[in-house]
Amino acid sequence: MAGNSKRAGAVRKAGSKKGAQVGTGGHSRKALQGKGPTPKAEDRTYHPAHERKLAAEKRAAAGRRPGGRGASRKTAGATEVVTGRNAVLEALRAEMPAEGIYLATHLDSDDRTQEILEIAHTRSLPMFEASRLDLDKITEGAVHQGVAMKVPPYDYKDAEDLLDAAAEAGEPPLIVALDNITDPRNLGAVLRSAGAFGAHGVLVPERRAAGVTASAWKVSAGAAARVPVARATNLARELAELKKTGCFVVGLDAGGDMQVGELAYATDPLVLVVGSEGKGLSRLVRETCDAIVSIPIATSTESLNAAVAAGITLYEVAKQRSTPAA
Repeated sequence: MAGNSKRAGAVRKAGSKKGAQVGTGGHSRKALQGKGPTPKAEDRTYHPAHERKLAAEKRAAAGRRPGGRGASRKTAGATEVVTGRNAVLEALRAEMPAEGIYLATHLDSDDRTQEILEIAHTRSLPMFEASRLDLDKITEGAVHQGVAMKVPPYDYKDAEDLLDAAAEAGEPPLIVALDNITDPRNLGAVLRSAGAFGAHGVLVPERRAAGVTASAWKVSAGAAARVPVARATNLARELAELKKTGCFVVGLDAGGDMQVGELAYATDPLVLVVGSEGKGLSRLVRETCDAIVSIPIATSTESLNAAVAAGITLYEVAKQRSTPAA
């Protein structure tokens, strides 16, 4: 009956009514309590930036060395990949270091792959079996013929390390510095000549210059494993510092003060600076040199490749150093 308060029916339980509350900001504040500001990307362990930060810290920690002019040793930017049977075999013959050799599953074997396996076994190099699809990814689509090799970043030295190598050998330093050389094959050829004629190392600029890449390793015919390469942030400044240690700096360029056969300072601590075939020596580097030496050639219209010129001059230095003093 209407108005009968005792009528049975739906009854709301006490405390279940969602009454109005004072504002809604309280809910949001409670949800955010204790979380604080959003951390930087490099501080989030799951973010790629965090991995890059850790890798950079690891490189910096490994590169620090007490004393000396350089704050750290510099390494090449990234791992290289050598692809193809011939290229990998040549790299291994040149004693190029390897992080790992990748061979395709069910690879058709030939003389090249057999030699690759033999060298890898002798040097105890890591070897991995990979699918063709994986090899395509590793080589970024390059023609690999079922074989690829990862090359670690090169460990560059400091100029002081080259002086230390000469001191350990009990010889006056002989360093080859390269100015405006951008072709890694030229660097590889210079390394080969430096190894053949007893140089204690090669010095290259850090920027706008050839570095020790896979191409340089192969052309060096193994010399890159024996002749250290140092990098300089500023070549002219580094040459000036080497002069303070007692080294004479001689530039190799056209229109020199003397010919290579008359080379002074050959038996003294010597830094031989080689410029490119086209540009020659840069102005600041040329001004830093104690003397400029030229190689006489048959006609004025011809010029010598930088690596060839370096080899000729290194031979002359080695000849003078091996000749007993009168």
